[in-house]
Amino acid sequence: MMGVDVGSSRSLPVGGTGEGGENANPEQIIALTADVREMTEDKIAEIQAITARTRILALNALIESARAGESGRGFAVVAGEVKEVSREIAEIATDFQVQLSSRVEALERIGTRIVEQMRGQRLVDLALNAVELIDRNLYERTCDARWWATDSAVVACVTEASPQAARHASQRLGVILSAYTVYLDLWICDLQGRVVAGGRPDQYRVHDLDVSGESWFKDALRTTSGDTYAVADIAQNRALGNRPVATYAAAIREGGEARGKVLGVLGIHFDWEPQARAIVKGVRFDPSESGRSRALLLDAAGRILAASDECDVLSGRLDLMTNGAVSGHYQQPDGTVVGFHRTPGYETYKGLGWYGCVVQRPGE
Repeated sequence: MMGVDVGSSRSLPVGGTGEGGENANPEQIIALTADVREMTEDKIAEIQAITARTRILALNALIESARAGESGRGFAVVAGEVKEVSREIAEIATDFQVQLSSRVEALERIGTRIVEQMRGQRLVDLALNAVELIDRNLYERTCDARWWATDSAVVACVTEASPQAARHASQRLGVILSAYTVYLDLWICDLQGRVVAGGRPDQYRVHDLDVSGESWFKDALRTTSGDTYAVADIAQNRALGNRPVATYAAAIREGGEARGKVLGVLGIHFDWEPQARAIVKGVRFDPSESGRSRALLLDAAGRILAASDECDVLSGRLDLMTNGAVSGHYQQPDGTVVGFHRTPGYETYKGLGWYGCVVQRPGE
């Protein structure tokens, strides 16, 4: 049974309060550097103002000592020394300003790169978390398809090919559906691709529906053992009210044996939209991020399979700039940051090349 564990997000802390009550937001690195620059410039300006005043006082003292003649000669020496000290202090302040300015600029550049890296990596981690959650859920679907294809009622339905066996199998599928609420329907198909039993006959009239042209049906027939399965891309299913489904299928084999003769196919239709929506909406954005961040699940071609803002689902695309990488992040010209991670798969489920993705616009 599927459980969407949206509470297990492995997001990195980017806000809040750390030790001593200090803000742990990484942008503080840049803000503090700017504060240091401003404070230093202010203090140097104050020093320069004081040395300017000192030089004027020394100049006035020299003028007065000259007027005093021989008696003011000693005072002139002191005034000259004061002027020289003032000049040296001014030179030190100017040199300090030049050196500190270059270092602060370097610190600002480094700080900006650190913040960008931290932000980008956090988005990658959030994207990975989302695609991992869906992988784990879809792994369970592959197990369900293979397991239920060996159910005695399912096997009997295609072995006996009688109305009684079909009714019994339909009842059995109904029991499964009542416990596994993440499915829209389960279909038993014969070798010709005709649906001979469904789990919700009162809701979905699929008896005698021809699915012989469906990829999941044809792929399931070609499987070599009961340990393998078939899967189709997310698609709207007309017979299920045009609801988007993830369909998994397994061959029904004689005696329920892994190497038994193929007698038919069991197709299980995962109710995609509410399950995927719970995952992307469960991505843990900070309050300051939520209004400008979008969590997505994309297929291998960039088609949007799920979106936290529910826009362009199954109709839009996002062309990721992966450059062949499994994961990464990059910044667009407008400052928007995109983080992505390709499906790592889970257990025996290798995934379909999907991506978790987070798109975050720049803050105010």
